[in-house]
Amino acid sequence: MFNALVVEKDEESGKTQAQVKQLGLDDLPQAEVTVAVEYSTVNYKDGLCIGPGGGLVRKYPHIPGIDFAGTVEASSDTRYKPGDKVVLTGWRVGEAHWGGYSQKARVKADWLVPLPKGLDTRQAMAVGTAGFTAMLAVMALEDHGLKPGHGPVLVTGAAGGVGSVATAILANLGYEVAGVTGRPETADYLKSLGATIIVPREELNETVKRPLESETWAGCVDAVGGAMLARVLGQMKYGASVAAVGLAGGAGLPATVVPFLLRGVNLLGIDSVMQPYDNRQRAWERIAKDLPMDKLEAMIQPATLLDLPKLGSDILKGQVKGRVVVDVNA
Repeated sequence: MFNALVVEKDEESGKTQAQVKQLGLDDLPQAEVTVAVEYSTVNYKDGLCIGPGGGLVRKYPHIPGIDFAGTVEASSDTRYKPGDKVVLTGWRVGEAHWGGYSQKARVKADWLVPLPKGLDTRQAMAVGTAGFTAMLAVMALEDHGLKPGHGPVLVTGAAGGVGSVATAILANLGYEVAGVTGRPETADYLKSLGATIIVPREELNETVKRPLESETWAGCVDAVGGAMLARVLGQMKYGASVAAVGLAGGAGLPATVVPFLLRGVNLLGIDSVMQPYDNRQRAWERIAKDLPMDKLEAMIQPATLLDLPKLGSDILKGQVKGRVVVDVNA
């Protein structure tokens, strides 16, 4: 028997309840690889799935947790053998499929990535989908020509999970990082990660009539979307790129095409869920090399399975800073 956070739904009221329960191996779905989970983490999607589901959960009872890292216990796929350390992000695990808020998980071999050298399972979950997405964003900006010395790189939602890791990676690679935050109390935290410029959110979250403003940013990792993304597009330097990773500020984009036509600005969409295997491996190898582990450690907020219902609610309210690492065996 093992512990898992199980979300159940009352069909009459439509309300959900999440609590830690004991399950057996026979309760797990059929798939090729059984993993003894060691750590998971908390993302915005997890908050939705712990609570009302947000349209992400297909059927109940459900085990959330879109990320996990652990050790292979059994595998019918030759790519993995007992004892291998693995990490999983994406593939709608924790949404449509049972996820990592459990001491055991059973998943398709195609969904796993070997843990790269230089990372342990706890560090991998301090990275998680948020950090993996941040690395994909940095890689996309570099693939489109960004180099240190081109000017400041803007990170919106900088104190959140994606923003924290993006800030630390960019600073470590030699970029000048400008962090946008709506929480003034996080300024020292962002500076500790390597940000040298702190931009108050209110400076960017208003739409303006001018489609172009002064060329300011050499690149941008945007976790906010909405009016802020529209505003930032008009402030990008000629030929610069914005990597769009989130929609904390809304899914709408009240922008014009002028920045694309007159400044050659690129808007790069970053998806972490269905990312091909080769690019996943490339991103995880870069994380192990380019993310300073002392900075990663400073982001970590430890948690257990019992803490998850409250943390799920907190992250939906924007009240979680940095990266929550869930020790599922604690």
